[in-house]
Amino acid sequence: MRTLIPTTVPSTTTTTTAPARADLRAQITRLERELADTVVAGAPVRPSGSAGAGPRLLGMTSLERQRDALLDALDAARAQLAEIGEAQEAARLRLEAMLADPPAHRGERVALAELGQGGCGVYSVRPRLGLVGMLAGWWEVKLSSGCPLAT
Repeated sequence: MRTLIPTTVPSTTTTTTAPARADLRAQITRLERELADTVVAGAPVRPSGSAGAGPRLLGMTSLERQRDALLDALDAARAQLAEIGEAQEAARLRLEAMLADPPAHRGERVALAELGQGGCGVYSVRPRLGLVGMLAGWWEVKLSSGCPLAT
Protein backbone atom coordinates (compact mmCIF):
# COMPACT_ATOMS: atom_id res chain seq x y z
CA MET A 1 0.00 0.00 0.00
CA ARG A 2 1.32 3.42 -0.94
CA THR A 3 1.46 6.22 1.52
CA LEU A 4 0.71 9.69 0.30
CA ILE A 5 3.14 12.30 1.43
CA PRO A 6 1.53 15.68 1.96
CA THR A 7 3.17 18.35 -0.15
CA THR A 8 2.72 22.07 -0.05
CA VAL A 9 1.57 23.84 -3.18
CA PRO A 10 3.45 27.05 -3.83
CA SER A 11 1.15 30.04 -3.74
CA THR A 12 0.88 31.95 -7.02
CA THR A 13 -0.51 35.03 -5.36
CA THR A 14 1.39 37.06 -2.88
CA THR A 15 0.10 39.37 -0.24
CA THR A 16 1.46 42.37 -2.17
CA THR A 17 -1.06 41.91 -4.99
CA ALA A 18 -4.04 41.37 -2.70
CA PRO A 19 -5.07 45.05 -2.51
CA ALA A 20 -4.71 45.45 -6.28
CA ARG A 21 -6.77 42.31 -6.91
CA ALA A 22 -9.45 43.51 -4.49
CA ASP A 23 -9.54 46.87 -6.27
CA LEU A 24 -9.90 45.18 -9.68
CA ARG A 25 -12.71 42.95 -8.38
CA ALA A 26 -14.49 46.04 -7.01
CA GLN A 27 -14.12 47.78 -10.40
CA ILE A 28 -15.48 44.71 -12.20
CA THR A 29 -18.46 44.55 -9.83
CA ARG A 30 -19.22 48.25 -10.40
CA LEU A 31 -18.92 47.89 -14.19
CA GLU A 32 -21.18 44.83 -14.24
CA ARG A 33 -23.79 46.77 -12.24
CA GLU A 34 -23.55 49.77 -14.62
CA LEU A 35 -23.83 47.47 -17.65
CA ALA A 36 -26.91 45.81 -16.15
CA ASP A 37 -28.49 49.22 -15.49
CA THR A 38 -27.78 50.26 -19.09
CA VAL A 39 -29.37 47.07 -20.42
CA VAL A 40 -32.42 47.62 -18.22
CA ALA A 41 -32.66 51.15 -19.63
CA GLY A 42 -33.12 49.63 -23.06
CA ALA A 43 -29.76 49.07 -24.70
CA PRO A 44 -29.46 45.82 -26.62
CA VAL A 45 -26.38 43.89 -25.56
CA ARG A 46 -24.85 40.84 -27.14
CA PRO A 47 -23.64 38.27 -24.62
CA SER A 48 -19.91 37.78 -24.56
CA GLY A 49 -17.35 35.89 -22.57
CA SER A 50 -16.71 32.22 -22.11
CA ALA A 51 -19.54 30.31 -20.54
CA GLY A 52 -18.78 27.20 -18.58
CA ALA A 53 -15.21 28.05 -17.70
CA GLY A 54 -15.85 26.82 -14.17
CA PRO A 55 -14.60 28.18 -10.89
CA ARG A 56 -11.13 29.60 -10.96
CA LEU A 57 -8.91 32.15 -9.31
CA LEU A 58 -8.09 34.89 -11.79
CA GLY A 59 -4.68 36.45 -11.93
CA MET A 60 -4.00 40.16 -12.27
CA THR A 61 -3.83 40.07 -16.09
CA SER A 62 -7.08 38.10 -16.33
CA LEU A 63 -8.83 40.54 -14.01
CA GLU A 64 -7.52 43.47 -16.04
CA ARG A 65 -8.69 41.85 -19.30
CA GLN A 66 -12.12 41.24 -17.78
CA ARG A 67 -12.32 44.84 -16.58
CA ASP A 68 -11.29 46.16 -20.01
CA ALA A 69 -13.85 43.94 -21.75
CA LEU A 70 -16.57 45.23 -19.42
CA LEU A 71 -15.53 48.83 -20.14
CA ASP A 72 -15.78 48.16 -23.88
CA ALA A 73 -19.20 46.50 -23.50
CA LEU A 74 -20.45 49.37 -21.33
CA ASP A 75 -19.26 51.96 -23.87
CA ALA A 76 -20.96 50.05 -26.70
CA ALA A 77 -24.21 49.71 -24.74
CA ARG A 78 -24.23 53.42 -23.89
CA ALA A 79 -23.58 54.31 -27.54
CA GLN A 80 -26.46 52.08 -28.67
CA LEU A 81 -28.74 53.61 -26.06
CA ALA A 82 -27.80 57.10 -27.26
CA GLU A 83 -28.51 56.11 -30.89
CA ILE A 84 -31.91 54.72 -29.91
CA GLY A 85 -32.70 57.92 -27.99
CA GLU A 86 -31.70 60.09 -30.95
CA ALA A 87 -33.86 58.05 -33.35
CA GLN A 88 -36.85 58.30 -30.99
CA GLU A 89 -36.34 62.04 -30.62
CA ALA A 90 -36.23 62.45 -34.42
CA ALA A 91 -39.48 60.45 -34.75
CA ARG A 92 -41.11 62.57 -32.04
CA LEU A 93 -40.10 65.77 -33.86
CA ARG A 94 -41.49 64.38 -37.14
CA LEU A 95 -44.79 63.61 -35.39
CA GLU A 96 -44.96 67.10 -33.90
CA ALA A 97 -44.37 68.60 -37.35
CA MET A 98 -47.08 66.35 -38.81
CA LEU A 99 -49.56 67.44 -36.12
CA ALA A 100 -48.70 71.13 -36.59
CA ASP A 101 -49.12 71.15 -40.39
CA PRO A 102 -50.72 68.01 -41.89
CA PRO A 103 -50.96 69.28 -45.52
CA ALA A 104 -47.17 69.78 -45.61
CA HIS A 105 -46.61 66.13 -44.63
CA ARG A 106 -49.00 64.28 -46.96
CA GLY A 107 -48.62 60.52 -46.74
CA GLU A 108 -45.98 60.61 -44.00
CA ARG A 109 -46.11 57.91 -41.32
CA VAL A 110 -44.60 57.50 -37.84
CA ALA A 111 -44.95 54.13 -36.11
CA LEU A 112 -45.37 53.84 -32.36
CA ALA A 113 -42.31 51.56 -32.33
CA GLU A 114 -40.24 54.45 -33.73
CA LEU A 115 -41.40 56.56 -30.78
CA GLY A 116 -40.34 53.85 -28.33
CA GLN A 117 -43.93 53.03 -27.40
CA GLY A 118 -45.50 49.59 -27.42
CA GLY A 119 -48.13 48.49 -29.87
CA CYS A 120 -48.53 48.33 -33.61
CA GLY A 121 -50.16 51.71 -34.18
CA VAL A 122 -49.03 54.14 -36.85
CA TYR A 123 -49.64 57.88 -37.08
CA SER A 124 -50.27 58.81 -40.70
CA VAL A 125 -51.34 61.93 -42.58
CA ARG A 126 -54.44 61.08 -44.60
CA PRO A 127 -57.08 63.06 -46.45
CA ARG A 128 -60.26 63.63 -44.48
CA LEU A 129 -63.27 62.15 -46.31
CA GLY A 130 -61.11 60.26 -48.82
CA LEU A 131 -60.96 61.57 -52.39
CA VAL A 132 -63.17 64.57 -51.61
CA GLY A 133 -60.84 65.63 -48.80
CA MET A 134 -57.78 65.09 -51.00
CA LEU A 135 -59.21 67.36 -53.71
CA ALA A 136 -60.34 69.95 -51.16
CA GLY A 137 -57.01 69.88 -49.27
CA TRP A 138 -58.45 68.55 -46.02
CA TRP A 139 -55.65 66.58 -44.37
CA GLU A 140 -55.54 65.08 -40.89
CA VAL A 141 -53.20 63.00 -38.72
CA LYS A 142 -54.79 59.72 -37.80
CA LEU A 143 -53.58 56.97 -35.47
CA SER A 144 -54.32 53.47 -36.74
CA SER A 145 -56.27 51.18 -34.46
CA GLY A 146 -53.29 48.92 -33.86
CA CYS A 147 -52.26 45.41 -34.77
CA PRO A 148 -54.23 43.54 -37.41
CA LEU A 149 -56.19 40.50 -36.32
CA ALA A 150 -54.37 37.20 -36.50
CA THR A 151 -55.46 35.09 -39.44
